[in-house]
This record gives sequence, C-alpha cells and structure tokens, in this order.
Amino acid sequence: MLILRTAVLALLWVGDCGAALAGDFDDQMKAFYQDSILPWARSQQILDAVAAQNLQTADLTQDDIDRLDKQWVGEIGTVSAPLIDSVTRSPVSDMLRAQVMAMKGAVTEIIVMDARGLNVATSSVPSDYWQGDEAKYQETYGVGPDAMNFGEVEFDDSFLKYQGQISFTLVDPETGTPIGAMTVAVDAEEFL
Repeated sequence: MLILRTAVLALLWVGDCGAALAGDFDDQMKAFYQDSILPWARSQQILDAVAAQNLQTADLTQDDIDRLDKQWVGEIGTVSAPLIDSVTRSPVSDMLRAQVMAMKGAVTEIIVMDARGLNVATSSVPSDYWQGDEAKYQETYGVGPDAMNFGEVEFDDSFLKYQGQISFTLVDPETGTPIGAMTVAVDAEEFL
C-alpha cells in the first residue's frame, strides 16, 4: 500500500502547483461516475430538493446571493449557524453523508446546487454557499443537460489527500430541463 501511495503522489505532483494536468484522469473519472455515482445521484429525493429550492431562490438578486454567501462564510465555525444548518441538517444532506460512508473513502465530499448555484445539500460544510462563480457549476448547469466537468486532480488541505471533482448537470426527468448541478469529490487513488 505504501508503494501504491508513493506512486500516486509521484504521478500527481506536477511542478509547484501540485495538480495533475487537465484531462489526465477524465476517462477514469467518467468510469467512476458511471459505475459509482450515477446509480444514486439522480434520486427523486435529490431532484425534489433542488426543485423546491429553485422555487425559493428564483427571484434572488446577485446582491441577495452575495449577502447569503457572506453569511455562510461568517457562520463557519460558529455555534449559531442557521444558514449552514438549513443545508447540512436536511434529509438530503443526511443521504449524501450516507453515500460518502458507503463509498468507504473513495468519495470525500458531495455538493448539490440549485439553478442559481446555491448549496441545496452537502455532505460536509463547503467554504462557501454560492458555487455559481465556479467551473463546477458554470461548466455543467450553464452548458446543458448532459454536461460534465472533470476538475484537475489537486491536493486538498482539508482532506489531506489528492482528489478530483466530478461535476454534472441535474435534470428534471420529465422535461429533460437542467434544474441544478452536483459535484462529487473523489480520492485520486480511485483513478489508478
């Protein structure tokens, strides 16, 4: 196991940035998505939660979103965290944490986003509430129903491991219309 871990670290460490080159693991990430994520990622429970939040956030202005994002960041690590708790203590977040546990370390984090890029449910507490300014949202929901984005494999200080992000559009199964997006962070050792 030590030899495999050393090989993974040697393969992933590129220059000073500590990231694999874009596209290095796309085939492996797509296979992992199809085999390990897709069977549960489009559950009715997730889709219903996204649709419900879309109704609540449809009329938010960018100023409203920025205010909520600042509130989220300010609540991290505090005793009273009503916005964070409204996301992380939901039944869908419980389901996401159960998926992380079932994956036995292969998945480190899951974020479900609404049509505005706001967190609907999370398996842990991400650093911000609004994902709408990031590739995980812009290159999925903003592109269309079949869009996927494979992030670079990078070292994540919060999990102390190399991981890649698999992001994809969530769609209404009846209309095929994009309703949100999901990002699943995967331990890079799964790709080798």
